[in-house]
Order: sequence, then structure tokens, then C-alpha cells
Amino acid sequence: MEQRATRVCVIGDEFVAGVGDPRGLGWVGRVAARTPTSVPLTMLPLAVPGETTAALSQRWDAEVSRRTHPDADNRLVIGLGRADLDAGISPARSRLNLANVLDVAQRRGLEVFVVGPPPGGPHADGVGELSAAFADVTTRRAIPYVETFAPLVGHEQWTADLAAGDGALPGQAGYGLLAWLVLHTGWHHWLGLPAD
Repeated sequence: MEQRATRVCVIGDEFVAGVGDPRGLGWVGRVAARTPTSVPLTMLPLAVPGETTAALSQRWDAEVSRRTHPDADNRLVIGLGRADLDAGISPARSRLNLANVLDVAQRRGLEVFVVGPPPGGPHADGVGELSAAFADVTTRRAIPYVETFAPLVGHEQWTADLAAGDGALPGQAGYGLLAWLVLHTGWHHWLGLPAD
């Protein structure tokens, strides 16, 4: 039996877009480049820098629906950032927004993979709480979650990369670390591929 091509829509904010990466790859481009597959794999980044989970929950379905194909293995990656903290959205509301997206995606038959918010920015103290809230939502639905906050908070290379920029966005090294975490936290298994 012939395997179907895989389409992965990646929704999220500036981290999905790779803002601040001088190579323009971000973590999405690096993950795509390091994903060996015997069938065509198309990564479709759908990023809106500065987007909150509330805004994301309003736009994602229409955008993803236009990019799925009935003959493809359609999948969804959600890259979460810190915009909810800037907007004053409570962790409870952030959880609900993510839960709504996940529930609709699962009803649509999409396999989902979630990447959490990394440390940094002006609300550094709240990122850990936000990440824990997102992790709880995904765990309750048995959806893979990549925890980026705990491994990177205090990480020397991550901290130096943020400091070299604006203090909120990583550069080349930081996006490399995010890609490494994604690739080594169930990415290949989620795609049905042998471990790298």
C-alpha cells in the first residue's frame, strides 16, 4: 500500500515564524530539514507574530482547512508563545483557548503536536506557569507536548542568545535549541518515523 504524503500545518506566533533568526529558518525550518522521510513531507508555517491564544483560536481552523488535502496525512503543530502574558490573559483563559483548539482539531481527525513557550521576555516569571497550564491541557487529551521552558530557563546558550538580541527572541543558537527539543521529544514517533 502506498503511503500518503504528509502535510503539517504549523500555527503559532513569532517563534513559528523564526523572527530573530538571521538564517530565517527558525525551529520549524530546522525540524523540517532534520526529518528524514520516505514520503513527501510538507511543512506549512502559518505564523502571526504577537498572536495570543484567543486570536489563534479564532483563525486557525479556516487557515488549516484551506491547506489540508483529502488524500494526505494532515497534521497540526501548535507553537505557543508568551503573547497571552503581554495581553494580560489569565492562565485559566489560555488553557481554555488551547483546549478549544485541540478539541476541534481532534474532531476533525487531525493528529496534533504542541510546542510550549520558551523562557524570556518581560514576563519571565509567568512563562513557567503558562507552560505548565498548556502541558496539563495536552496531557489530559493524550497529545504530545514539548516542554521548552524548563530545559531552557537558565540554559547558558539560550540566555546568551536572548541577551545578544532583544531579550525576548532567540537568534540562530536559540532556534537550534528549540529544534533539538522538538526533534528529541517525540517528533519522529508522532510522524510514525524511526527515531533519529
